[in-house]
Amino acid sequence: MAAQREWFEKDYYKVLGVVPTATDKEITRAYRKLAKQHHPDANPGSEERFKEISAAYDVLGDAEKRKEYDEVRRSGPVGGFGGQPGAGGTFRMEDMGDLSDLFGGLFGGGGRTRTQQRGPQRGADMEAQLHLSFQDAVHGVTTSVNVPQEVRCSNCRGSGAAPGTSTHSCPRCGGTGSLNDNQGLFSLSTVCPDCVGRGTLFDTPCPVCHGTGTEQKVRSVKVRIPPGVESGQRIRVKGRGAPGQGMAPPGDLYVVVHVSRHPVFGRSGRNLTITVPVTYPEAVLGTTITVPTLDSKVTLKVPPGTQSGKVLRVRGRGVPAGSGRNGKNTGDLMVKVEVVVPTELTDEQKAAVESLAAVSEPAPRLEVDG
Repeated sequence: MAAQREWFEKDYYKVLGVVPTATDKEITRAYRKLAKQHHPDANPGSEERFKEISAAYDVLGDAEKRKEYDEVRRSGPVGGFGGQPGAGGTFRMEDMGDLSDLFGGLFGGGGRTRTQQRGPQRGADMEAQLHLSFQDAVHGVTTSVNVPQEVRCSNCRGSGAAPGTSTHSCPRCGGTGSLNDNQGLFSLSTVCPDCVGRGTLFDTPCPVCHGTGTEQKVRSVKVRIPPGVESGQRIRVKGRGAPGQGMAPPGDLYVVVHVSRHPVFGRSGRNLTITVPVTYPEAVLGTTITVPTLDSKVTLKVPPGTQSGKVLRVRGRGVPAGSGRNGKNTGDLMVKVEVVVPTELTDEQKAAVESLAAVSEPAPRLEVDG
């Protein structure tokens, strides 16, 4: 994969707030925390920061890309030889080839041309957004996402010229599609501005693609979402990105998941949360209540003397971590008990409360000295 110029300028480890020796788990944990904090849905106005975080994880979250990124950062913008790309040019690590290619022309080796050095290139990675219900995110689902993609124009078959019209070789670049700028030891390649890299010119552009040679199509890609996915998490679908050049493999598709809120349940990691009201007598004397879960209902014992705000745990009724509802990593249901204080009382209820107050000890009062 070609090194991107941003790799020389961006410290992705610093973007995610991790050290270069961080493990894959530490990188993923840091990304999820930052993505949740800066997601545009939760924090309007943070779109650029969210894109920066996603770009950093796109590289560091992939073992192959991370290895290449580290090598590029160690070697510097031009592989340790110094210098900068020419105006409008893009320096690629594979353009360097072997040292014999660089120095062969100087010492009679007759190094290869820039066009010959550049081999097939892997397709670009793509990103798609997927909105899931709370239930589907918890249990996992297999669904599809629509991915817009540029494909060869069906009208002109990619030539950019209107059917029936002729094309001719670009005189500026000689049909190569690129211009070489010789700067002593190095030769930097830029895209020819006249033919925009095609190598050919035409008098009448295609009315469908307007001379670009490509058109937008939407394809449906099936993606399997594992149980327990969280909002902001990226799911990698290998090989479903943009097609590669020549025989090079396609890029990957990264599906960014957005999970909707549930009207009853909250979520904390793999634990589900819910607040259940109880009356004052139930909290004092204890009771058994029925609590909903995502699948069914369970009974829960509220012990006598339960205080408002106390959290009771129902094991194994949270978010599953894999196959099976009772997997060892499945989360729990955390039930918060809320004692309801009535705002209106009947005469009988008021008399009962007054009788209780008469035999109860007063609550201790806080005092501040001075």
